[in-house]
Amino acid sequence: MAHTLFSNLITWSESQYSHLPWREKRTLYKTLVSEIMLQQTTVGTVLNHFERFLVEYPTIFDLAKSTEEQVCISWKGLGYYRRARSLRNVAIQVVEEFKGQIPTNIDDLQTLKGIGPYTANAIVAIGADKKALAVDANLERVLARFYGVDVEKGPKLQKRLWSDFAHKKIMAEMDGLSARAINEAMMDLGRIICQARKASCVLCPLAPKCKAKASGDPLQYPVEGAKKESEELFIRTLRVVVKEKKKILVYQKGAKEWLSGQWELPTFILETNDEKLKQYPHIKIKQNYEKLPYVKTGITKYDIHNYILEMSLEEFEKMTKKIEIVYEFKTNDEKLNMSTATQKVFKILNKAK
Repeated sequence: MAHTLFSNLITWSESQYSHLPWREKRTLYKTLVSEIMLQQTTVGTVLNHFERFLVEYPTIFDLAKSTEEQVCISWKGLGYYRRARSLRNVAIQVVEEFKGQIPTNIDDLQTLKGIGPYTANAIVAIGADKKALAVDANLERVLARFYGVDVEKGPKLQKRLWSDFAHKKIMAEMDGLSARAINEAMMDLGRIICQARKASCVLCPLAPKCKAKASGDPLQYPVEGAKKESEELFIRTLRVVVKEKKKILVYQKGAKEWLSGQWELPTFILETNDEKLKQYPHIKIKQNYEKLPYVKTGITKYDIHNYILEMSLEEFEKMTKKIEIVYEFKTNDEKLNMSTATQKVFKILNKAK
């Protein structure tokens, strides 16, 4: 019966979601790009960027030849730019170490810096249609509920699922079915029906054999770990605007900084409740900064208010004479990979004109 249920699940998935662009005219390269894009990003957002990205970088060789700056600009709108840099680095490694042929062996894939267990399994299962289990958050949830796996979600549960799969304790129903189809169907199920906070069991093709549904409380799976109490962290920054004709003063973020490789307006910490924060230099100003215009942004666990202050180059140099950062005048055009906060500041200034 379970084999029939999974066959029905595949039929449901293919009837609804086979139109997704990364599922059409499949290649290993398209799978690699889509899997990196879909990490920490919704399907709807990726739909707006995937095909345009492939027009710019139609092959892994094109991606490997690009610069980090170019790829980050092409990545705009997808966020988490470290993924863009990682994708480019994977492309370079594949070209240099595998002559441009993406491996279809999990061990080989994980020799590539930037490819972890999930992405390796996804490339094998979805890209190559070989037997593997791409345990993302959706599969983790679906499998924990279907089999009633009583293990705390996260790395512990993922390892358990991969171990059970390797020892044929779960997904024996996969035999005779397309690995690609079953992995994508379970992803669709978790995304649409078997959600984290809502399980629409009446619509689920797997419901007749699902242990979570049979328990009467499907949301008890996967098991939540103990919640850590965390202090709300805030940063009040000063974003300084210094203009010279049609150019504006900016600097490029370093390799170990947030938003590495992106360009930002000169940025300083005015106030924060994180005493260990060293992402920006601290500074004091005479003005009451709370009366300045500002834009809100956020990064990791921080709530950020970015206050905007325009000043002359002479004033800026006087204020920053002890700060060792290389600032440059650049034109504000699309060829520069500006940070989101910097772009928001420009919008505020343009509205004020």
